Amino acid sequence: MTPFARLTLRKLLLASASAALAGSALAADPIKIGIANFGDHPQLNDAVTGFKKGMAASGYVEGKDVVYELSHTNFDTTLLPQMIAKLQASKPKLIYTLTTPVSQVAKKALAGSGIPVVFGVVTDPVAAKLTPSWDKGDTGITGASDLQDMGAVMQFAHKLVPASKSFGMPYNPGEANDVALLDKVKAAGAANGYSVVAVGVDNANDIQQRITSFKGKADVIYNPTSNLLQPATPAVSAAARQIGVPLMGADPEPVHKGLVVAAVAVKFEKVGENAGQIAARILKGEDPRNIAPSRPTLADHETVVSRKALKAFGMTETPAVAACNCVID
Repeated sequence: MTPFARLTLRKLLLASASAALAGSALAADPIKIGIANFGDHPQLNDAVTGFKKGMAASGYVEGKDVVYELSHTNFDTTLLPQMIAKLQASKPKLIYTLTTPVSQVAKKALAGSGIPVVFGVVTDPVAAKLTPSWDKGDTGITGASDLQDMGAVMQFAHKLVPASKSFGMPYNPGEANDVALLDKVKAAGAANGYSVVAVGVDNANDIQQRITSFKGKADVIYNPTSNLLQPATPAVSAAARQIGVPLMGADPEPVHKGLVVAAVAVKFEKVGENAGQIAARILKGEDPRNIAPSRPTLADHETVVSRKALKAFGMTETPAVAACNCVID
């Protein structure tokens, strides 16, 4: 082999080795996932934690295989398009959206972008027009619902307030989740011995007035997974105590704080975990249209009762509640 040929071969080998190293480095780069949250809230934060857990269980380890870019709007709906646009500009492989309002904006904004959306903490994706049915996803979008078993909630309400016959629910008529849940509450009421009394609340400043309007009409009040009402739980609790009507909820955190008497709640970390597993399937090549939105099973719920709140509401611990092994101080 001539010196020239040896030099040429050496250059080719070096170029080949460099290309291989570059390809290896490129393959090792973690993929980017955008997380579009509505605001800083314990339940939503749990759903983020669960999402990462679900992704890790599916082979996507944070910092190694995947990195996350998290953003939220502090519950300001006017900032949602801006948040989605900012995440889109970072060119993620997928965006995880939390709550119905965020997911609805993302679906519209990212249509045709090639960036799939996986939603979480959405009560009814069909009513919210995120998916065409509970049996399939839509083009570029599917996810995990936080749909609660309202029958289980009402069955426990009977244990908590044995003589109760009327079930009060405040809701935001402008929020698709709330409206869809109210329909399910009415259906569950008919099957569980409750008449349902609903009161619309579309402004946080009206909470005290609207909640106190349940006086004489509801034996127990249920605070739902509403983007308006959940952050305002202290105000809902104060109004419910004022009229002496026990308050149940969809979030265990206010129960631990003594604001809410009891919660039969979906574990939001599990909702996030379900979403993470769905996201991993999409990243591995599945079409979101072929992935049905998930919904929590009974095993994905937890029950908790607060002795502090029982006392604050002038209630006593019934034998049925004492037997649940779910009462905290």
